[in-house]
Amino acid sequence: MNSDQTSDQTTGTQIQNSKFANPPVALVCGASKGIGRAVAEKLARQGVNVIALAREQKVLAQLIDQLPRSENQKHKFLCQDLGDLNGLTEKINQVLNDGGPINILVNNCGGPQGGPLLGAKTLELSQAFHNHILAAHVLTQLVAPGMKQFSFGRIINIISTSVKVPIPNLGVSNTVRAAMANWAKTLAEELGQWNITVNNVLPGYTSTDRLQTLIQNVATRENKTIEEIKKSWLNSIPVRRFAKPEEIASAVAFLASKEASYINGINLPVDGGRTGCL
Repeated sequence: MNSDQTSDQTTGTQIQNSKFANPPVALVCGASKGIGRAVAEKLARQGVNVIALAREQKVLAQLIDQLPRSENQKHKFLCQDLGDLNGLTEKINQVLNDGGPINILVNNCGGPQGGPLLGAKTLELSQAFHNHILAAHVLTQLVAPGMKQFSFGRIINIISTSVKVPIPNLGVSNTVRAAMANWAKTLAEELGQWNITVNNVLPGYTSTDRLQTLIQNVATRENKTIEEIKKSWLNSIPVRRFAKPEEIASAVAFLASKEASYINGINLPVDGGRTGCL
């Protein structure tokens, strides 16, 4: 274990010393790339056992091999589509039966296709609701009993700043993300009595593959260059840069820690100050 790992191991150590004989376990959805991958790496550096969930087996296997670990850490991956709720339930039940409770749940799913809401097909809305809210709901129902048993749990949803201010031409995403924020707030009220917190992290423009796709789509739709769109978006951010996935992961890791035990039911923008409201 290198010096960076030693200095960064706070979340896992604190939870382990206070509640568990073994390192806490975090299920990180969408862990193969972008923000999800950064979250998996951050939690692993903090002494947490990571279960990385995504659809690409080869990428997940490589991630698990690369995750930092101490002698008592064990990471694993689950190759699973969040849209397949039956398959998701079966695999998570197997994990719980074989290895015990999951203490930290990070709900994270790729955003729906962009475009105006009025032109969206009903199937786009239902699929987005299915993959985001229904999958998160099933996962929460599966892991909550173990969290209640140990009087500790962290449920963290990676959503979008559109929860606060809708983003133009992301109609389906705006709709579903807002619904998920209210889903989370309701659960925060229901689960808080067991020391289980439910919070949302709202990333702003973050340097991921999805951001590049969105920029390309807007450039094509508006008949502008990619650089023109990129410059326009950067100028809308007070700090004048896009976020790094690692910066979003740091917010997630804090909300998963013991220090965040009295933070519950919030929407935390990590956006460089771009969102136009308090």
